[in-house]
Amino acid sequence: MKNVIFVAFTISVLLIACSKREPVSDNVQELKQKYDTTAIDSFSAGATSVDIARKIRMSSQKFQDSLKEALKLQQEEKRIKDELEKENKKKAEDEKKQKASETTNQEKQE
Repeated sequence: MKNVIFVAFTISVLLIACSKREPVSDNVQELKQKYDTTAIDSFSAGATSVDIARKIRMSSQKFQDSLKEALKLQQEEKRIKDELEKENKKKAEDEKKQKASETTNQEKQE
């Protein structure tokens, strides 16, 4: 008798646990999202042109940051180039002075 009651209880628990449950109808409406915009076809009257899309991309913060970074790199390259030119000019002047002093020393010795 105890076994029959245990088996019946186990079967009833399994039937309740494995039964299909229908969703509550109130939640169905909440799952549908309402958008305030509509999709626009690229050939329709409200579509943005390529020029406007380009302006939008150019005005973005990421694009502006990349322009600033490129400008900084150009300035750094220009500064390095100027420093190298100054060093080369200074070395050339030093060599000229050295050659001039050597020639004057040789003329004095002769």
